[in-house]
Amino acid sequence: MKTESWQQCIIPSCGKKYSVKERRTACDCGELLDVKYRGDYPKSLQETFSERRNHGPNIFDESGVWRYRELINFVGVETENYDFYSKKLVSLDGAEGRTKPVHLTRVAEYVGIKTGNFWLQFEGDNPTGSFKDNGMATAFTHAKMVGAKKVVCASTGNTSSSAAAFAANELDMEAVIFVGAGKIAKGKLAQTLAYGAKVLQVKGDFDVAMAMVKALSEKSGIYVVNSLNPFRLEGQKSMMYRVLDYLSWEVPDWIVLPGGNLGNTSAFGKAFMELYDYGWIKKKPRIAVVVAEGAPTLYDLYNERNLRWNNGDIDNEIIEEYYSEIDRKGVKASTKATAIEILKPVNLKKALRTLEYTGGAVTKVPDEDILDAMAMVSSNGFGCEPASAATVAGIKKLVEQGEIGTDEVVVGILTGHMLKDFKAIVDYHFNPKNRFANTPLTVEPDINEVLDLIEK
Repeated sequence: MKTESWQQCIIPSCGKKYSVKERRTACDCGELLDVKYRGDYPKSLQETFSERRNHGPNIFDESGVWRYRELINFVGVETENYDFYSKKLVSLDGAEGRTKPVHLTRVAEYVGIKTGNFWLQFEGDNPTGSFKDNGMATAFTHAKMVGAKKVVCASTGNTSSSAAAFAANELDMEAVIFVGAGKIAKGKLAQTLAYGAKVLQVKGDFDVAMAMVKALSEKSGIYVVNSLNPFRLEGQKSMMYRVLDYLSWEVPDWIVLPGGNLGNTSAFGKAFMELYDYGWIKKKPRIAVVVAEGAPTLYDLYNERNLRWNNGDIDNEIIEEYYSEIDRKGVKASTKATAIEILKPVNLKKALRTLEYTGGAVTKVPDEDILDAMAMVSSNGFGCEPASAATVAGIKKLVEQGEIGTDEVVVGILTGHMLKDFKAIVDYHFNPKNRFANTPLTVEPDINEVLDLIEK
């Protein structure tokens, strides 16, 4: 099954189109781009996707990204011709995207939603431990399509880990990574170094590193795999395909996720826009974005300054004034949820579009609530990094405020594995003042003392 595809400016009043064979991260007008499709998308594909779960030796059916290849076919492959598409599509041996929504009883009780209506999807189960692998599968596929041999990204850690792994797996690719010096969790830095990427530590935070990537791309033409690359977001749409697939294509009332660079918010919105246009769904879920209090840009702009998509007629002055204000005051993002420690999200405008389309909401939560939520997830036998736990903290807050009903169906996306930032977990539990701390006990090598302790 082939489709026609192109790149197009997200602003309707511009709408300029470009070939998918071009290396671009922006329209000539400076705005972001979408990957657009034209083709036939019968609902019978839902049955095809379900059948592909019994994948046998086919790694592309095993992949939770490429299982849905008809919906992200910017390469123009014959989707049932393995000899053809196996030469075009990039995969970590089918390991990316093997996730699904699950019930966690204790967490459901914690946030105040009926267990049967509450789901969490652990994207930390991806091969490099975060949701980024979904998007890198498609970004590297496009990089291969246009003949790129070197890729670059700015990262708080998860992007770098994933980009480095995919580059190493492709053998003839090299990854160049910009990170803010001292602004990356050690577990993520360890992955990036181990996979062989060239790591450049910038004196500054993520926003400084991102500015460096944009400048380097403009000067050298190096292929950018950050989420301002529209082809990366195509893979991230697959998270929503898996949610719907496992819920028999019944749309939940809410999708809740953490907000950093806002790539997932943008990708999820695009997924639902397309599925609605194809006639696959009759209802749009409300998408709630949860940001950290120490990185409140989307909350401030959306809730305090009333910034809206407004069908693409965005009041850019609101954004410019806000950024000028934080620059003038020397404000820097600061949160223990380092994966969302971003003040100037590159996908801000696409996220606004998602919020308008889905009637969404934005909330912010303090680090204390994020770390408590992280501990609560672990108490259920699963685990996630702090940024992921922002989802749970945000759901709890929205339920308490009456925004989310206790009988509504809610799916939360947890974006990274618990060992991505093991220091945050250890620090939390070694402090007995924390609400759910499981602080180790120091004992003498005396069996009677030990028996007294374990029998209490």
